[in-house]
Amino acid sequence: MFGGRKTQATPGISGSQAPTPMQGNAPTGVSRQPVGFETVLGANSMLKGDLRSAANVRLDGTFEGTLNIEGNILIGETAKITADIHAKNISIAGAVRGNVSGNKIQLLRTGRVWGDINATAITTEEGAFIDGKITMVGHPALTAGFGPVSLPAPEAPIAEDAVSGEPVEAELVDHHEVPPAESNPAMSDKHED
Repeated sequence: MFGGRKTQATPGISGSQAPTPMQGNAPTGVSRQPVGFETVLGANSMLKGDLRSAANVRLDGTFEGTLNIEGNILIGETAKITADIHAKNISIAGAVRGNVSGNKIQLLRTGRVWGDINATAITTEEGAFIDGKITMVGHPALTAGFGPVSLPAPEAPIAEDAVSGEPVEAELVDHHEVPPAESNPAMSDKHED
């Protein structure tokens, strides 16, 4: 169309038989998440409204509204987002004012969030900022609660042998029942000559 090039049809393959880019080696009937970003908002761009996407999205500019993304979303370092964000996995390197919910949320060292975070898993790098409540959804601790049953049993203390320095299992002593000095030669006040 532009530049006057003509495309040649491959001999022996009609238009209905030509493989589509998504077919590749993928099994029939299985949709795969595309690699990379289908939608990108550049650093010098501004957008207001509701953004919905079934694929991956990268935002480096200014966005105001709501984000409902079925794929992954990357909020770049230069991004200024004023929106509630819901996506599969979310990486935040820029500024977000709004609630964030997803499966896995990653706050990078330059990431800043003013809002609540709901996630199955969350990671934060040193330097990241959060001003809001974090709720772990689907975590086993939610149903187990906090109590002695949910905590692991303490291990027996390990002591060292005074002579050899080898580790030995310590005996727990009831401080109310201290043996008399006569039965313990180390504690005796009597010196034998």
